[in-house]
Amino acid sequence: MAAEAGNSQPPQAPTSEMDDVDKDLLCPICMQIIKDAFMTACGHNFCYMCIATHLRNKSTCPCCAQFLAPGHLFPNFLLNKLLMKASVRQKSKISSPLEQFRQMIEKGCDASVQELESLLYLITQKKSKMEQEETKTNSQILLDFLHCLRKKKIDELNEIQSDLQLIKEDVQAVERRRSELHRIRESHMSKCRMPVEESTSRSITPILLDQHNATASRVLNAIGQFNLSSRGSSSVIPSNLRKDPHDMACIENLSHSGLALARKRQIYMQFHELQDCYFQKRRYSARASLDQHDVDTQGYEGYTEGLEDFQSVLSAFTKYSRLRVIAELRFGELFHSDAVSSIEFDRDDELFATAGISRRIKIFEFASVVNEPANGQYPAEYISTRSKLSCLSWNKYIRNHLASSDYEGIITVWDVSTQQSIMEYEEHEKRAWSVDFSCKEPSMLVSGSDDCKVKVWCTKQEASAINIDVNANVCSVKYNPGSSFHLAVGSADNNIHYYDLRNTREPLNIFTGHRKAVSYVKFVSYYELASASTDNTLRLWDVKENTLVRVFRGHTNEKNFVGLTVNSQYISCGSETNEVFVYHKELSIPAVRHKFVNSDINENDNDANSYFISAMCWKNESPTMLAANSQGTIKVLTLAS
Repeated sequence: MAAEAGNSQPPQAPTSEMDDVDKDLLCPICMQIIKDAFMTACGHNFCYMCIATHLRNKSTCPCCAQFLAPGHLFPNFLLNKLLMKASVRQKSKISSPLEQFRQMIEKGCDASVQELESLLYLITQKKSKMEQEETKTNSQILLDFLHCLRKKKIDELNEIQSDLQLIKEDVQAVERRRSELHRIRESHMSKCRMPVEESTSRSITPILLDQHNATASRVLNAIGQFNLSSRGSSSVIPSNLRKDPHDMACIENLSHSGLALARKRQIYMQFHELQDCYFQKRRYSARASLDQHDVDTQGYEGYTEGLEDFQSVLSAFTKYSRLRVIAELRFGELFHSDAVSSIEFDRDDELFATAGISRRIKIFEFASVVNEPANGQYPAEYISTRSKLSCLSWNKYIRNHLASSDYEGIITVWDVSTQQSIMEYEEHEKRAWSVDFSCKEPSMLVSGSDDCKVKVWCTKQEASAINIDVNANVCSVKYNPGSSFHLAVGSADNNIHYYDLRNTREPLNIFTGHRKAVSYVKFVSYYELASASTDNTLRLWDVKENTLVRVFRGHTNEKNFVGLTVNSQYISCGSETNEVFVYHKELSIPAVRHKFVNSDINENDNDANSYFISAMCWKNESPTMLAANSQGTIKVLTLAS
């Protein structure tokens, strides 16, 4: 009856009992299922390795603390069998039904052929169903991919068709413009042409052709001989051709053809960049006209706004192909100094100042440097300083005021006419790298230093007006030319911090993207900011939209300050290859480049290979710039075709 009562218990009772048994199977020392069970004289069970290790240190039972020696341990064979059965049951609980079925087959279960055939049929049906589902899933994935690919290609085709339509419209506009110019030219020529009798013109025409051919031949021969004698100096026309106006006209035509061919070659060399620029401007203007529900507005030449913009870029890019040296000043040789760290034009572009490690500010008259012979190019003024100089900035309103920053962190405002300091600010704790006068407030200037501080000064007071902690070494500071409150800060944390001086607790925006320290920041316009970094790139930012516009690559700059200068169209920087690079702001590849070469130095010399461009400055909105290198050489360069 007791057995029957036990059999009548609910099925979950044995499971509960098994759980209790499982807890009893744990070793009191390692709290894991007992392995190789041994029982002590006091009746407790342990893993053999656990209790043996314990008895090396102590002679008591871990459970009851009674005296225990290695001789009081005995193998528990019954418990080991129970443990093996528990392990099998545990594995069966963990294993999947398929694994259990496989184990049953491998062990040899008692099943008839009919039962096995039934199982095989079920397995075959299950396999077929799974294969069908997998095939359906794979076909759906393939179909989704093909639909996506078709949509993408249709979008590309639509974009190509749209681009072709834009190109077609622009070709028609340019051809109309050329036809109009041709008609104007023909009309002008017909008014100037004298009436000539048909018979006379027939008799004269062969003579004119013979004269034209003879003139062209004579011009080509003279130019060839002149080029051989002058070794490529083509800036002077041979004297034997200056007397004949027909010869001069022929030279002009040949020169024009040569320039046109050179410009075409330049276009083909940078075709992909120019193509991207064209589509960017044309698509933008087309979208803008669609948004306004109007056709593209036409400019004075009958071109759309986008085409006009691209034409200006193309013309500017192909107009110049090199930098020509107007004048050269061997600064280092004359004054026994080295690198020029800063070079700046004054307000009127009549004077320029240089500074570097010579502890002197030197003021030059630009006209004298350009027009006088090289041996007569001496500074008009000297200003001696206590420390090496890092940066200069002319006042945009008061012509004689010039600010400097030096390696001791001192910011000084000088009166160039008297060569005396007006104000000295000594609040920076480390080297000051940059200083800049405001374009809107003549009494305000800003400086940045290795002490991670940006300080705004007023020439009417002795202490700084505003202090900004950037939390990184400050390499460059620059006022926005259209505002007295906004300034950009280039720092060693690889970022550009853009501040509003009315609230300096947080920057208006932080421009990220450079991979190394930002060495220079310069404003191309009120909303365009150019930056240089030792990651071999220049970047152009839109400070209104807080976006990156373009990345410029081509020069080498990994460790030195190589200079940066901008105007409304061009961005120019130096290179550690001792070259000047000029980029058009709409194209990411160099437009022109110029190598500093000193005939007195062997190019294979290690010192010659270590020279780099260290400072540069555009002459306001002109194709002329100043550039200086670490040797102390200053060159006046101009863009030329």
